[in-house]
Amino acid sequence: MSIVKRNNLFFPSLMNDYFAPDWFGGAEKWNASIPAVNIKDNEDGFELELAVPGMKKDDFTVEVDNDVLTISSEIKAENEEKKDNYTRKEFSFTSFKRAFTLPETVDGSKIDAKYEDGILKLTLPKKQEALPKPKRLISIG
Repeated sequence: MSIVKRNNLFFPSLMNDYFAPDWFGGAEKWNASIPAVNIKDNEDGFELELAVPGMKKDDFTVEVDNDVLTISSEIKAENEEKKDNYTRKEFSFTSFKRAFTLPETVDGSKIDAKYEDGILKLTLPKKQEALPKPKRLISIG
């Protein structure tokens, strides 16, 4: 016996076929397995916050190569349950990879990362020459 999904309504099926393609570039087919990212531009640097609940800090890999910041994670799990007359095995695999091109103003050697309460927070400090200069008074001679 197999389960068969039926859609007996012709009109909604026709409308779904017409409206299902992503005509507007990204709104419909957005991949929900990629974590959402907030990017903040502060006076002394940038902050990236990724929403990745239920993970551990050891699950992440953060790399900088040629001014490209790459954040990735890969989790594999296997559960096996043996009873008298059956064995059940379940596998799960979760992964994501996000890459960001760093602006020239970021000091890539001083990037810091922390994971707390389901949020991976990266601090990207700006280079000293990119920081705003304080006001100075110019005397008239």
